[in-house]
Amino acid sequence: YVRFHLISPLIQQSAENIVLFDTFVNILSHNLGEPAYEADVAQLEYKLVAGEHGLVIRVKGFNHKLPLLFQLIIDYLTDFSFTPAVFEMITEQLKKTYFNILIKPETLAKDVRLLILEHGRWSMTDKYQTLMNGLSIEALSSFVKALKSQLFVEGLVQGNFTS
Repeated sequence: YVRFHLISPLIQQSAENIVLFDTFVNILSHNLGEPAYEADVAQLEYKLVAGEHGLVIRVKGFNHKLPLLFQLIIDYLTDFSFTPAVFEMITEQLKKTYFNILIKPETLAKDVRLLILEHGRWSMTDKYQTLMNGLSIEALSSFVKALKSQLFVEGLVQGNFTS
């Protein structure tokens, strides 16, 4: 089991940054779909989660091939690229996801409660409005470049691994 949390203070600076971060993580997951398929067949699991303060990479499975899967994820993260069609598809999916959160009373109530309790939190309404106003490909590219320049890493490795 390998878990790394890539933390950046840049994410929480604005609602636009949070939306750009969500877009980045979704595009990264989309890009990994085909190359990581063989790992899935070999019973290795991975998950990319857009956390509040950064990207959480979780990988688990048999230890002898786990570093290869983790390296694949890091390579795609390092050489992040996307097409305009993928960007458009992911932003449309995010619009639906955000809208579905906004129309469910229990998730909206949780969002409002956390907005009141946490300093510097951006509401789902702010994020949805930012996404509806439109994102540019250039904004995502510059955000990803800035994000990669301001990363802090926390990690946990458990299981049959040597130091």
